[in-house]
Amino acid sequence: MTPALGVCYYPEHWPEDVWQDDATRMVDAGLTWVRIGEFAWSRLEPSPGDLQFDWLDKAIDVLGGAGLRVVLGTPTATPPRWMLTKHPDMLAADADGRPRKFGSRRHYCFSHQGYIAECRRVVTLLAERYGHNPHVQAWQIDNEYGCHDTTLSYSPAAQDAFRDWCAQRYQSPDALNRAWGNVFWSMDYADFDEIDLPNLAVTEPNPAHVMAFRRFSSEQVVRFNRAQAEILRRHTDAPLIHNYMGRVLDFDHFDVGADLDIASWDSYPIGFLSDRLDAPEDHKLRFLRQGDPDCQAFHHDLYRAVGRGRWWVMEQQPGPVNWAPWNPAPLPGMARLWAWEAFAHGAEAVCYFRWRQAPFAQEQQHAGLLRPDSADAPALAEACQVAQEMEDLETAQSRAPVAIIFDYASAWAWETQPQGADFHYFNLVFDMYKSLRRLGLSVDILPPDTDAAANYRLVLAPGLATLPDRLMQALSDPTHTSLIGPRSNAKTEEMSIPAPLPPNIPGLDARVSLVESLPPGANIPVGAGHIHKWFEHLEGKAERLVSTAEGQPVVVHANNCFYLAGWPDGDLAAELLSRLCQQAGVETTPLPEGLRVRDTATHRFYFNYNAAPVTHQGRTIPAAGVHWEDL
Repeated sequence: MTPALGVCYYPEHWPEDVWQDDATRMVDAGLTWVRIGEFAWSRLEPSPGDLQFDWLDKAIDVLGGAGLRVVLGTPTATPPRWMLTKHPDMLAADADGRPRKFGSRRHYCFSHQGYIAECRRVVTLLAERYGHNPHVQAWQIDNEYGCHDTTLSYSPAAQDAFRDWCAQRYQSPDALNRAWGNVFWSMDYADFDEIDLPNLAVTEPNPAHVMAFRRFSSEQVVRFNRAQAEILRRHTDAPLIHNYMGRVLDFDHFDVGADLDIASWDSYPIGFLSDRLDAPEDHKLRFLRQGDPDCQAFHHDLYRAVGRGRWWVMEQQPGPVNWAPWNPAPLPGMARLWAWEAFAHGAEAVCYFRWRQAPFAQEQQHAGLLRPDSADAPALAEACQVAQEMEDLETAQSRAPVAIIFDYASAWAWETQPQGADFHYFNLVFDMYKSLRRLGLSVDILPPDTDAAANYRLVLAPGLATLPDRLMQALSDPTHTSLIGPRSNAKTEEMSIPAPLPPNIPGLDARVSLVESLPPGANIPVGAGHIHKWFEHLEGKAERLVSTAEGQPVVVHANNCFYLAGWPDGDLAAELLSRLCQQAGVETTPLPEGLRVRDTATHRFYFNYNAAPVTHQGRTIPAAGVHWEDL
């Protein structure tokens, strides 16, 4: 596979007489893709029914005529002001019931039928006009679902839709009352119209109610996306894409991705380190200008799974961003490193955001490949370098030796009932992922309904609230090694404790008799490290692999299926995973801090996230540098 570079461009922001020069400079830089249109509704339709597509026709002709392949976005993430006049109840509402207001973006409720009809209308118009345009070679639907906390809406439209969803799911109020355990605190409902959204309760609402609302809200995103995808399918053969965000867990990306051809995500390594990762301050300072060494790789692997092998980076940070608490500039070399890391993980394209820094509005502090005065910004030279290097390198993906199961519903479950203030599903999975990567391993990520678990030598399933039967059978198969837990198979889909007690793994005589969440500093010494945050007391006769100093089981197993009864720190995770890899026949090579490896079918890539060179096994990788070798 020969990967490609691209850029995000907004022709409506610039005079028409600069479009040709911009397109020529893009091609000269080695860019081949250009994304446009995703925020342009007010220019396409400045008032209801006043369609102004001529400028977009010209922009597509100029860009395509220069040799660029256009990704055309549907503009539904930014409905124009007249839309709110026409549909004043279309706004999402926050958990306090307050409408989100006009004046930014993503100001719609996924459940509003009038707005969905408007989206179908504008997407139909775009599809009919550009569906067979030879320059339009991919479509992006909407933009960054869930960004700015916009998945969960507590609006009247959402309440009506949720009541209908409950009626369809449970069929009768009595069945819903039984499923939710509404006998507790006299919460029974006599009619579906009595059910409110789970906000503004005196204390915590019923977790089953919350979990049902989370499932409903995710399905509303799927439904909204599908409405556009079905229209586009009728008018174009070009692939359909959505650009997801890092650490946005409010909806099931696998379910949305089932209606698309390619998954993409928007990669902002330095912004995410500051804004979205739970990490010690010394770690954040060490990687201040590089980003976390594992965050980008994790999302690359996740979205490769969401896209069923096909994925892009639709927005790649080129310089300082505008939205994080602090916005330092990347080290020289990082814009190149981030692109090559994406390609090593199988990206078909990496598109920098954006072409020219905007001198106006909310993102004027967000760097681009050009400065606001159109002079080259520092990242442009690095993009040119990547484009030149790509001419001499082709690579193909291969299956990693180990995999991790990732489940969005588990994230909702443990957010609904965390039991500990610092129990976060993402952090648990990410900790295990980081530990594997520090052992020099490439990792694949799998959805919870996967049939592929048996194809890996070692599979990890941390924190899966409910284990599907098919996955449980695959993980308990003695022909390969698996590690389940902690806090796995601990809830039914309706957020009750199951019987038999968890983990209820076939052939494993172990039951969780008690769980405790541990505050910072209350660590339990185990081997080379500690259990922290979460610990389960196990009873049963299962064979132990690891115990605490007091003799409590930490890891038990039956054949090659292991259960982990606590949250290990980095040292304990490294010790445990090294043992399991050895048993599974997976070779490990511990790496220096900040150095990571990714294997493809043809090459081994080394990525040095450090601000200084690193020497490893006789090779020196420069600061903020990339090195690759043939396999």
